[in-house]
Amino acid sequence: MLRFCVAALALFACISLARSAELLTEPAGRIIISVRDQKLTFVQSGVKPITYRVSTSKFGLGDDWGRMTTPLGFLQIVQKIGDNAPAGAVFHNRHWTGEILQPNAPGRDPIVTRIIWLRGLEMANAHAFSRCIYIHGTPQEKMIGRPASYGCIRMRSNDVAALFSRVTLGTIVQIVPDHLPSAKQALTALVRPPNDGMILAHRSEKFPATVHKNSTARL
Repeated sequence: MLRFCVAALALFACISLARSAELLTEPAGRIIISVRDQKLTFVQSGVKPITYRVSTSKFGLGDDWGRMTTPLGFLQIVQKIGDNAPAGAVFHNRHWTGEILQPNAPGRDPIVTRIIWLRGLEMANAHAFSRCIYIHGTPQEKMIGRPASYGCIRMRSNDVAALFSRVTLGTIVQIVPDHLPSAKQALTALVRPPNDGMILAHRSEKFPATVHKNSTARL
C-alpha cells in the first residue's frame, strides 16, 4: 500500500510539472512585431515568413499601468479566444456579444473577430497579461499600418483570423522597436528569452497576475 501511495504521488507530481511547463515549451514558429514598420511576421523553419500590417499603441512603448502603451520584448501566447467566430464578431470582456461589425464602421472601435492574449516573459513586460495586451481584430482597418491602439496589437479581421489558425498556445511573440529582420535573420534568431524572462515565466501560477478591472476597455 505504501509503495502504491508513493507511486501515485510521484505520478501526480509528474503530471503537475508537465501542466505547469505546458505554456513554457516553445512550439515551432515565432511572431515578430516591428513597431517602426507597423508590421507583424510569423516565421517558421521551412516555411516562407508571412507578414501582416498592424497597429501598435498611439501612446508609445512601455508596460506601466494607465499609460496604454505597447510593451517590448519577449511575450508568449497564453489564450486564444474566438475560434470559429465570424469576421467582425464584437467581443466584450472576451465574450462575443452576438453583434457583427463591418470594417470601418463609423464611430465604433471594439475588439472584433479574434483575441490572442499575451503574457510577458521579462521584467520589462511583466504586466502584459494583467493589462490585457492582446493581438486582436479591429473594425478600424483604415488605421492599420500606423500607431492607433490603446496598447494592444491590432490587425485586420481576415489577417488576425489567419494568424490565429497558425499559432498555438506557447508561441513566442517578440515585439521590437526597430525594423523587422530579414527572413534569414528571423529564422536564425529563434532564441529563447533572456534569463530574467525565463525566471519570470517559471513562476508557479499559470497566469502571472490578476487582471486589472479596468484593463478590458478600448484596446
